[in-house]
Amino acid sequence: MPDRAPQPVERQLPTEEARDLIALVRDIVQREIAPRAAEEEDAGHFPREVFTLLSDSGLLGLPYDSDFGGGDQPYEVYLQVLEELAAARLTVGLGVSVHSLACHALAGYGTKEQQTEHLPAMLGGGLLGAYCLSEPSSGSDAASLRTKAVRDGDDWIITGTKAWITHGGVADFCTVLARTGVEGPRGITAFLVPGDAEGLSAATPEKKMGMKGSPTAQLHFDGVRVPDTRRIGDEGQGFAIALSALDSGRLGIAACAIGVAQAALDEAVTYATGRQQFGRPVADFQGLRFMLADMATQIEAGRSLYLAAARLRDAGLPFSREAAMAKLFCTDAAMKVTTDAVQVLGGYGYTADFPVERYMREAKVLQIVEGTNQIQRMVIARHVVGPESR
Repeated sequence: MPDRAPQPVERQLPTEEARDLIALVRDIVQREIAPRAAEEEDAGHFPREVFTLLSDSGLLGLPYDSDFGGGDQPYEVYLQVLEELAAARLTVGLGVSVHSLACHALAGYGTKEQQTEHLPAMLGGGLLGAYCLSEPSSGSDAASLRTKAVRDGDDWIITGTKAWITHGGVADFCTVLARTGVEGPRGITAFLVPGDAEGLSAATPEKKMGMKGSPTAQLHFDGVRVPDTRRIGDEGQGFAIALSALDSGRLGIAACAIGVAQAALDEAVTYATGRQQFGRPVADFQGLRFMLADMATQIEAGRSLYLAAARLRDAGLPFSREAAMAKLFCTDAAMKVTTDAVQVLGGYGYTADFPVERYMREAKVLQIVEGTNQIQRMVIARHVVGPESR
């Protein structure tokens, strides 16, 4: 049996424009991302030049309004672009998802004046965003955040520390959630903070087991002054804005997870069909064939789940439950598929000579970001059986 090269995923896309978009993404992946992914991840290189290229190509603002520099693409299409990017390099796919998350507050809740002033540069002007919600003492319990914004005339003074910030230290702008009022979710307000604001600094990036090319760092706000014109939405509306963004962001993580899983399956199939043992390809052995079949099924189920949730969002229907389900299922599937891919390659899978060990390390973080999978189960259970009794 000859080696079986992986075939591109057959995608159901709603328009010819969407098909051309996927073709463009695949061309960029093959020329600019995939050939350097392993080397640059190993070196911890952040590919800012790739994000500049994606911005120049109109790929950083796909789900947003073209009046402000976006791509007018439905989430059904945008998420499949993320999957293609993440399959090539998770640092890039997840980076685009985080950037989109950082744009969500202004695009959805900003005034027309704010959107006209800031969105064109954010969506297609080469800028890169960060989303600042988590803190050292408030991760899953985001409503207990302590970063404060105090009114000072026509300005706000922001003081506190944000943690686990993707693009921390390299972002051009940050969407920041800070406490402006009472304790709990009703005392939180959203702000758009320039990345070079005076008093804003980044700590040394975290040393992570995967995604080494993506900087994750604490951000310190030491009396950062921002004008009230950079407040997004009403005072006290920030937590609702954050939850709205996270519903969409969870779909982005789900798509990235399926991208990583697909890359792992492709590598496993290529290896299994080319590796000879006992005089025949190891893909001929039933135990391994069934493992590959299960991996493919998990991927296809996850892809269908995130696309179903995306179509609800595109139709303007509630999708919070489905977003949590997609994030939960797809990231758990990615962890299982990448672990199995390492097993398929045997000893080679445990070496850095093959990419499956990197995929496995990267898959782990997807079960944690945008709300841990334990939080997703809590969200789903509330939709199914109602809130917890107190």
